[in-house]
Amino acid sequence: MRDKKWKEWSMIFLLVILHSAGATALIDVEKYRAGANKYWANDIAALEKLNASEIHPENAILFVGSSSIRAWETIGLDLAPYPPIQRGYGGARWSDLAIFAERLVAPHPCRAIVFFVANDISGGKYDRTPEEVSALFAHVLHTVRKSHPEAPIFYIAVTPTQKRAAVWPAIREGNERIRSYCTATANCYFIDTENIFLDAQGHPRNEFFLADQLHLNKKGYAIWARAIKSQLDTVLGGAH
Repeated sequence: MRDKKWKEWSMIFLLVILHSAGATALIDVEKYRAGANKYWANDIAALEKLNASEIHPENAILFVGSSSIRAWETIGLDLAPYPPIQRGYGGARWSDLAIFAERLVAPHPCRAIVFFVANDISGGKYDRTPEEVSALFAHVLHTVRKSHPEAPIFYIAVTPTQKRAAVWPAIREGNERIRSYCTATANCYFIDTENIFLDAQGHPRNEFFLADQLHLNKKGYAIWARAIKSQLDTVLGGAH
């Protein structure tokens, strides 16, 4: 009875928070399960195998997300002295992290958790709405809090890119909804990147991206890292 009552109160609390962030209803994530398993089961299993071979300190920062996390070859150097745990896979969406979040996060003792997920709004046939994206983020946070009730959680805003310029208004709306959610939620922080990846005319700064005008190059990762470390320093008081 106690577990049932706790679940009911948890869902009510989540509904209130979602409303404050502009998301009007809870997400039924089961509708995403079949697709998530079809496309990403092997990637998630491969990341889980790393848990047996990698050793990380308990004050590590867990990074979860899409290809920009997976392909960050200099993450340890760029984020030093913060020790990172890298758990990214290409094409990640909030709709599949809603299914896999527990498997990716729960095994790791860590000081904080950082998310970057950039593919839910890409101009494709199966794009999510900004409201759906913010609701999915809230669901993932709710899941993560079961295993990490006190760890600070950071959301890195989806970066403006030339490749996805046509859908930037929708991406920006998703960012702003999640910014509102983070503002209204204890121990949840928004890392803004728009100001460093747009020029004075509001265009993406292509010099920070690879030729695909989607993924960061070395210079892009360097300024991304500075923004991330600045927020980590502010919230955590530095690496120690």
